[in-house]
Amino acid sequence: MTKNMIAVLGALAGFAAAAAVHAETVTVNGSTTVLPAMQLTAEGFMKANPNITVTISGTGSGNGIKALRDGMTDVAMASRDMKDKEVKDFADHNIKTVRYTVAHDAIIPVVNPNNAVKGLTMAQLKDIFAGKIRSWDEVGGAKAPIVVVGRDSSSGTFECFQELVMGKTRVSPRALIQASNGGVVQAIAQNPNAIGYIGVGYMDKQTHPLTMNNVKPGIESAKDKTWPIARDLYLFTADNVKAEAKKLIDFMLSAEGQKDVEKAGFVPVAAK
Repeated sequence: MTKNMIAVLGALAGFAAAAAVHAETVTVNGSTTVLPAMQLTAEGFMKANPNITVTISGTGSGNGIKALRDGMTDVAMASRDMKDKEVKDFADHNIKTVRYTVAHDAIIPVVNPNNAVKGLTMAQLKDIFAGKIRSWDEVGGAKAPIVVVGRDSSSGTFECFQELVMGKTRVSPRALIQASNGGVVQAIAQNPNAIGYIGVGYMDKQTHPLTMNNVKPGIESAKDKTWPIARDLYLFTADNVKAEAKKLIDFMLSAEGQKDVEKAGFVPVAAK
């Protein structure tokens, strides 16, 4: 090996070491609903930007927003808008936030595939989760107790379900609480008498999606606005967010990023 070759290899090693030292990390925390879309987006983003690493945690919308307030994450994922008290909390901490709508979603009530019930009205769904309807035979199914599976209060999916389905009526205290969409899917898959709700991106063969008011659930009914339990999905940052995090958000809102959003099972927004 010549001295010139050694010098070149040494220089390349030096550049690689410098790149590793200067690699930037973007932290993303929050909604488990937004999580699969963000994971797909981050994969494409890191391929295009090998000097940036994206770390993602699905802890729930409320926890993601709190982490943003506390400076523990660059980007908060949320399946709901900020509450008034959260907006005030950020203001009290002298933090200005920016909201980005990155996808449209539908909340889908699901049952075990072996359940004979294939559809409900919105009123029936509300009464089931309130504990007023307790047996499947009251809605055309078998004579068996209904097992309600809900989400924890830090979940944006819970907040939207409460607003769009329950209104001022509280979910039954008998509900089995799960911390994520995936947890709900597993609970429903393992119990033939269970009912729960998930984001449209989590629909699979382990559960059966119910029609609501005779409207079939899925991407198409979310797109044409006929699905009665629909919402937007968001990312939040501080207004002085670092450039790498803003670059990730811009990528997610681009045509390429919105393909990942659609691939994850959500309705894309108009790409920028």
